[in-house]
Amino acid sequence: MGQFSEKLAVIDKNKMTGQFILVLALFTQVSLSYANTQQNPQKATWYRYYDSKGVANISTNVTPNHIHYGYEALDQNMQVIKRARPYNAELDIKQAPQRAQQAKRLAEDQKLKRAYNSSHIASQKKTEALNQLKKQINFQQEQMKQLQKDQIMFVRQEREYLRKGKAPPAALKTSLQNNQKNLTFQKENIQSLQSRYRNLEAEYDRIIARLQALE
Repeated sequence: MGQFSEKLAVIDKNKMTGQFILVLALFTQVSLSYANTQQNPQKATWYRYYDSKGVANISTNVTPNHIHYGYEALDQNMQVIKRARPYNAELDIKQAPQRAQQAKRLAEDQKLKRAYNSSHIASQKKTEALNQLKKQINFQQEQMKQLQKDQIMFVRQEREYLRKGKAPPAALKTSLQNNQKNLTFQKENIQSLQSRYRNLEAEYDRIIARLQALE
């Protein structure tokens, strides 16, 4: 029990109490034992573990010591029908991040299933979303073409004034400046929409691939 107490102290330093882990492990082991006996007509009558001195300890239920040392489930004739490995608290802590990651992945998979149900539906939603973005991009590109035509017209007017040796009107200069600002804004807007299109396409591809793997 001294070694067991030292391990519990290590768990406590890792912000997990030994008592909680033992209770959790005990609950898990008992649940597994129960499930096993439900499927196996041979029900366990005794539970035996060997302590650090090799002394056999037998009881009618699974205790923390059984979990710590590992135990054997015996039938009424003292025949082994199941073996449980010793519970390693330090290993359990090391594996905690991996279990958390697996749980997170499972939760994400369930969320995808609820949202899309199948890869086929996800493909349909992808097409609809990308088509909508494509329409916006096409519209903005048409707007930019018109701004470019206006710019050509304003530049020609400016050159005509200069050719005649006249100063271009202030209104024309203002139109040129505003036109240039609008062109810059329009280009940035189109680039943003195109970036959104690529990101959305990649995201849907990831979702569809994951759903296909789950099907």
